[in-house]
Amino acid sequence: MTLIIAEAGVNHNGDSKVAFKLIDAAKKAGADVVKFQTFKAKNLATESASKAKYQLSSGKTDESQLDMLVRLELPYALHYDLISYCKEIGIQFLSTAFDSESLRFLVNDLGLTLLKIPSGELTNAPFVLEHARTGCSLIVSTGMSSLAEIESALGVIAFGYASDMDAKPSIKAFQSAYTSEIGQRMLRQKVTLLHCTSEYPAPLHSINLNVIKTLEQAFGLPVGYSDHSEGISISIAAVAKGAVVVEKHFTLDQNMEGPDHKSSLEPDELSAMVTGVRAVELALGSALKAPTVQELDNKVAVRKSVVAAQNIMEGDLFSSENLTTKRPGSGLSPEEYWRLIGTVSKNHYREGDMIIE
Repeated sequence: MTLIIAEAGVNHNGDSKVAFKLIDAAKKAGADVVKFQTFKAKNLATESASKAKYQLSSGKTDESQLDMLVRLELPYALHYDLISYCKEIGIQFLSTAFDSESLRFLVNDLGLTLLKIPSGELTNAPFVLEHARTGCSLIVSTGMSSLAEIESALGVIAFGYASDMDAKPSIKAFQSAYTSEIGQRMLRQKVTLLHCTSEYPAPLHSINLNVIKTLEQAFGLPVGYSDHSEGISISIAAVAKGAVVVEKHFTLDQNMEGPDHKSSLEPDELSAMVTGVRAVELALGSALKAPTVQELDNKVAVRKSVVAAQNIMEGDLFSSENLTTKRPGSGLSPEEYWRLIGTVSKNHYREGDMIIE
């Protein structure tokens, strides 16, 4: 089944009550995972860092990115309550770390065994290596990336998985790990790539869902989709293209102040997306082309048999004038039509009778 990640992100706005409500909404919608973002603002941005364009359009324009991030921090202490509540109601807790301190907290203190590397950190080789050296399984988002950059990141990850902790990192060492048998095996066992278009919201012409197959073919790894488009149709389509993971931002209310609310689904939309994804999974079914049980019931009713187009006497020659095809399909197959033409009828048939020669 497709792993559906409901991305709460920072849509809690720093309010613990909202964070718990987001968990409830994700569970009610049928998502498998609810994901937050864990960071210390001081470790993530400088005082001079400006906001991204989409952040400026959906929040306070007179504050720095650092000020915004301070407001949106999810306190470490609160994580314990959130993960405990997730276990209580039966939904997996996940969070993306954006700095080394937070990564260590998620792994060493919370005990997470699955981590997400966001698109913006893909080329941050030291941080990528830290993720791999935890030994955790990784979901790696590839927004803004070329195939070469993805391969480089996978080399770092392969090195982190396959080498000793005291092994010296280097570009050559990463390349060697990537091409090694153990490196490739560890990548296949532990890494899932996410196709992503890092724009909020992402215009339809920039989505390029065909990249899902490109990534599968290029790297031989499972591939999912991190959806920043408006609505739910693209996430559902991604599953039809083979995505094994779908990640989608959601919020309690798109009108709330904050950088991600406008491009997030509301709870009823998230529920509809989950329903759509599960429907597509059922519809994808098997690659074997054969009549289904349901089709067998219809086969006789809608297919045709060779029948008499007019009365035919015993000894008459079958011809295109006295033979035709009509439903049901329980008699002689129309494929036998030409075999009969020009042969002598052994029986008497009334118009509409099935031919039994």
